[in-house]
Amino acid sequence: MKIILLGAPGAGKGTQAQFMSKHLNIPQISTGDMLRAAVVNQTDLGLKAKDIMEKGELVPDDLILDLVKDRINENDCVNGFLFDGFPRTLEQASALKDKGVAIDCVIEIIVDDNEIIQRMSGRRVHPGSGRTYHITHNPPKKENIDNETGEPLIQRPDDNEETVKKRLAIYHEQTYPLVEFYKGLSNDESSTNYIEINGIGSIEEIQSQITDNIEKIA
Repeated sequence: MKIILLGAPGAGKGTQAQFMSKHLNIPQISTGDMLRAAVVNQTDLGLKAKDIMEKGELVPDDLILDLVKDRINENDCVNGFLFDGFPRTLEQASALKDKGVAIDCVIEIIVDDNEIIQRMSGRRVHPGSGRTYHITHNPPKKENIDNETGEPLIQRPDDNEETVKKRLAIYHEQTYPLVEFYKGLSNDESSTNYIEINGIGSIEEIQSQITDNIEKIA
């Protein structure tokens, strides 16, 4: 099964990506991981990417797509793969299709923006251990104090409400054309299926939605 997973920051995409990767025995692939591996392994593409990144420039889509094609031809992709965070733009999605990379399923985890803002802005973290709390759903015994050490908790800069709103605005701006693109493919005679998952509920409930939908098209 060849899958693209879409979802706003804070929608629970990372948790579900790990579950699907294990459940379907397919690798979870991100462009960041691919770039780092190519640079470390000093492949031709990796050396090109390193040169571009060292100049402080963005790695162009054509190089990213060449990395993707190399990655999905590796042995661990024989049963498929899960793209997490790729493609990010309509241009990348179109180029992926033009290069003949067939996608079986596009899964979008949908969570209302207000819910995401509450989820993320309410998170508090203990810097030393990484222990995570939530002021509403999983509060510490004493406000803003770690249960184990008694040390102060912090709010990460990325979890600040205004930062979350900006990240969501960027996500919607980039992703709406992607959603329409893949819905269009799904409505055509393409083999690509588009699945919307309600991201509100327990982790297990959302996993059940995903597996039920995948089984229908497998």
